Amino acid sequence: MLGGGKMKGGETMGGGGGSGGSSSISPLVSFVLGAAMATVCILFVMSASPGRRLADISAWSNADDAPPLPLPLQDAAADSNDSLAAAAAANVTVVAAPAPAPVQAPAPASPYGDLEEVLRRAATKDRTVIMTQINLAWTKPGSLLDLFFESFRLGEGGVSRLLDHLVIVTMDPAAYEGCQAVHRHCYFLRTTGVDYRSEKMFMSKDYLEMMWGRNKFQQTILELGYNFLFTDVDVMWFRDPFRHISMGADIAISSDVFIGDPYSLGNFPNGGFLFVRSNDKTLDFYRSWQQGRWRFFGKHEQDVFNLIKHEQQAKLGIAIQFLDTTYISGFCQLSKDLNKICTLHANCCVGLGAKMHDLRGVLDVWRNYTAAPPDERRSGKFQWKLPGICIH
Repeated sequence: MLGGGKMKGGETMGGGGGSGGSSSISPLVSFVLGAAMATVCILFVMSASPGRRLADISAWSNADDAPPLPLPLQDAAADSNDSLAAAAAANVTVVAAPAPAPVQAPAPASPYGDLEEVLRRAATKDRTVIMTQINLAWTKPGSLLDLFFESFRLGEGGVSRLLDHLVIVTMDPAAYEGCQAVHRHCYFLRTTGVDYRSEKMFMSKDYLEMMWGRNKFQQTILELGYNFLFTDVDVMWFRDPFRHISMGADIAISSDVFIGDPYSLGNFPNGGFLFVRSNDKTLDFYRSWQQGRWRFFGKHEQDVFNLIKHEQQAKLGIAIQFLDTTYISGFCQLSKDLNKICTLHANCCVGLGAKMHDLRGVLDVWRNYTAAPPDERRSGKFQWKLPGICIH
């Protein structure tokens, strides 16, 4: 046993003498053996606890250092160190994973639904759109919308290309579905309190509500930064009317009666064909126009325009152009020169049936005119069929 057994040949282990003839282990050997025994014990304990690693030994042997990491973090650190060491040995560059992109809150929904997207698709480069407004009664097969589209197809000078910039504003779900079947740019203007599916008789309560709602919607288009040319669907388009709209006009409006001077406030306006530029003057004008609904209660928007045009021009310095009926014509004051006419409005005519009858006659004459040789067209022999129910 340790420290006392005799060796072969009478020599004692350790090679040193001692009293009584017995040998003892030197202090240095005892220290080394003790340290070895302690290490063996520690390794035995560690092997009995598989979750512990050499990191425990390091932490235990440096009691004055920071406390050991929790076990999961120790494992992760060990794995990370192993991976880095392997990458270094293979001469591979370790690239840290990119930080996750910040989560962005969704954009707030537009109060106008898809209106801004419809306008963006339809607008010209200078942010101008053409608009008309329909309900179910005017979208049935063979009704006004069909005649409206036919006039563009029969028109001259590439007028049909303007359909690419036309936004059809629909007043009821059925009209919206009908629009989508025949046109690219349709918008459903949701309203409450009025059933817009049927024909609205002139100056009825629902008619006034519809006209003032249309006026408010036009103001919205201006607020969104778009110029617009509004056309009633009972306007036939034969040539491009934009060439007759002055670049200096803030508002250009058709005339029931044109007296010869396009900037005279003595002309009688018709809001069924109306061009407006988006600027501070026109926005102020529209706000006053809307207020006029209550100042002149019971009047429709066209009458109120006529009542406020003097005061608003003086107040705002707004330039109002009244369009010459030679080019932008209507049943009220009919242009008989087919070589000059650009649009023809079934104004001064009450009732869907009467409008349909007379506009069909107008398109028949226009077909014959466009099919004739240039000399015949210039001769002035082609005239509208008169009288009609409204046209005269």
